[in-house]
Amino acid sequence: MGSTFYSLHHHIIFSTKDRRPLIKPDWRARLHGYLGGTIRGLGAVAEKVGGVDDHVHLLISLKTTDAPADIVRELKKASSNWAAENHDRLFGWQEGYGIFSVSWTHCKSIAQYIETQETHHRRVGFADELKRLLDKNGVKYDQAWLPG
Repeated sequence: MGSTFYSLHHHIIFSTKDRRPLIKPDWRARLHGYLGGTIRGLGAVAEKVGGVDDHVHLLISLKTTDAPADIVRELKKASSNWAAENHDRLFGWQEGYGIFSVSWTHCKSIAQYIETQETHHRRVGFADELKRLLDKNGVKYDQAWLPG
């Protein structure tokens, strides 16, 4: 047993390019499964994957040696290629993403939040959701970089 102890959880959000509603219900679950498998293939843990037609939410656990930016880059690249080859040749992800650290004590509530995305987005749009998450996590931002 090693002497390094860690609990590194991240809530990650990214959108389709131009927030186009490309993630159709008939293949959305397969995309989420593919994302989870890719995360595992990168040596991380997919705690929860979900989303709606124009964006995804992921709750993942990383090792201390994982660089979140590298994980997200590889995840987006692999899943974008998979979606374009199997479902929509115009598929692509936006360039940026949101990532927030999550305390282990909040993982269950974040997982539930991800689980209920379809219901949530009947009431709240993506732009408002992103602004709320940025504010809640103390992230300073320029309005010009936000959607809508």
